[in-house]
Amino acid sequence: MGENKIKEIIAEVFTEMADALETGSIGRKIRVGLTILGSEHGPRELMIGAEIAQRKHPDIQVVVIGSQADTELEFISAEDEKEAHAKMDEMLLSGALDAAVTMHYSFPIGVSTVGRVVTPAKGKEMYLATTTGTSATERVPAMLKNAVYGIATAKACGNENPTVGILNIDGARQVERALRKLRDGGYSLNLIESVRADGGVVMRGNDLLMGVPDIMINDSLTGNVLMKVFSAYSSGGDYEALGAGYGPGVGENYDRIIAIISRASGAPVVAGAIEFAARCAKGNLLGVVKNEFAALKKAGWEQILKSLKKAVDQKNDIKEATPPPKKIVTESIPGIEVMEIENAVQALWTAGIYAESGMGCTGPIVMVAPDDQEKAWYILKEKEFL
Repeated sequence: MGENKIKEIIAEVFTEMADALETGSIGRKIRVGLTILGSEHGPRELMIGAEIAQRKHPDIQVVVIGSQADTELEFISAEDEKEAHAKMDEMLLSGALDAAVTMHYSFPIGVSTVGRVVTPAKGKEMYLATTTGTSATERVPAMLKNAVYGIATAKACGNENPTVGILNIDGARQVERALRKLRDGGYSLNLIESVRADGGVVMRGNDLLMGVPDIMINDSLTGNVLMKVFSAYSSGGDYEALGAGYGPGVGENYDRIIAIISRASGAPVVAGAIEFAARCAKGNLLGVVKNEFAALKKAGWEQILKSLKKAVDQKNDIKEATPPPKKIVTESIPGIEVMEIENAVQALWTAGIYAESGMGCTGPIVMVAPDDQEKAWYILKEKEFL
């Protein structure tokens, strides 16, 4: 190595040390790409968000990808969204970027995004799992995977033991049963109770506003609506002003960190999304996901997914039964999915128990006579309606 080259290396080292002392950031910076084409507010709005993020976080270096840029940030030219995504993916896979933030990106089936919001009641940070993408083609396995994606993201961002709740939507009860089986199998899981008087891990709207769980499990379409409401309720809807965007795409074998923002996201959300993506990269999200799935498989993950599919097939095969002689039904059995309530009634009729479906204040119920309650509960549990 020549003398001049040695001098260049020494000069670079001293420059890096001087920058670290000036900014308070020691070590390699996290490089986050940002594509700026396609926003409803124009490229400049995204540029402002990028500049805010880099100014507030000296350990982050933002790389802008697009056109019409007037900035001192590092810049990569791209003529349209397709070219911007291609360059972004290439840089992620080569290691030139640690993470990226973009709009309108297509993830493969099995990958969905975990969003992060600040809830209005108490200003608490909460993860919405998930907000875009499709974790699985069937609802309950998808929501079960969403739970894992949310846990992995929270852990990568520094929450080693995040609390988990399930939004009170179709599939919630089945997801709860599956999660409890995983916990019984040895998977570390911190389920939290609703603040409502009846408790339970199925969360109500109050829990959502208060941010009771660190991670709220839901389907991605519901999560997308929630993200829009949390982000834009103070601005009238056309400008997302709060939060950190729709979050990173997470999947069992996904190999890059790409966080999503909306075309309606404003500069504050863009800045939050860049910081969120950088935290995921710094916390080794991809490695955390691998560790979570390794633990899940030891706890019976594959068997539980198979049992969910088998339960769906069995319930689809239930034939319409003739009801037994009518009784006065005054006892209720809660905890059954609304989509399965009629099948549950048919299963009891087949067993000779008269039952009716109904709706309680916390969800659907099966109503039976007092002398049939114990047997009915046993049958419904055996057939995995409970």
